[in-house]
Amino acid sequence: MSLPYILVLYYSRNGSTANMARALAEGVEQVTGIEARLRTVPAVSSVCEATKPAIPEEGAVYCTEEDLRHCSGLLLGSPTRFGNMASAMKYFIDSTSSLWLSGALIDKPAGTFTSTSSLHGGQETTLLTMALPLLHHGMIWAGIPYSNSELSSTTTGGTPYGATHVSGAKGNSELSATELKLCHAQGKRLAHLALKLQAKNTIN
Repeated sequence: MSLPYILVLYYSRNGSTANMARALAEGVEQVTGIEARLRTVPAVSSVCEATKPAIPEEGAVYCTEEDLRHCSGLLLGSPTRFGNMASAMKYFIDSTSSLWLSGALIDKPAGTFTSTSSLHGGQETTLLTMALPLLHHGMIWAGIPYSNSELSSTTTGGTPYGATHVSGAKGNSELSATELKLCHAQGKRLAHLALKLQAKNTIN
């Protein structure tokens, strides 16, 4: 029998958000009885003829509706674009109406994460705006509580709304020690919440 999984779904252009996704997945897999499933989405293009291969050349494979339908929880990540998620992720989320109609994601826990080039680059607004469609799906959005002391000591990324990373002007900065710990913490929290909610729903 396969384990329940947290879907770690992300879009990354320069690799920073992908690095965060892997760190969040590590946090998920520190919890016994659940696993992480890494998935990404293809870029969008204004050129109608542009196409992407069915399988990316590297990194995680593209997310399907079934990956999302059967997850026990969701961690959604994107670099910021003017204080909002990237168009590639928005395009994917906009295609999930059938899941909304069926209520497939209701009462499942969710969290958001993002990466920006500058410290005040719209991290918190990106996390909040990414949460809006998840709330429409009936998901239970969870951030990172201040019991994680790194929230009070970080000088790079990290917010109570979710894990964040400051990638630098060239987008190549490594995750700081506090950013990494907060990614792990968010992954672990979502995994614990998913198992608790699943157990409660099974009893009911």
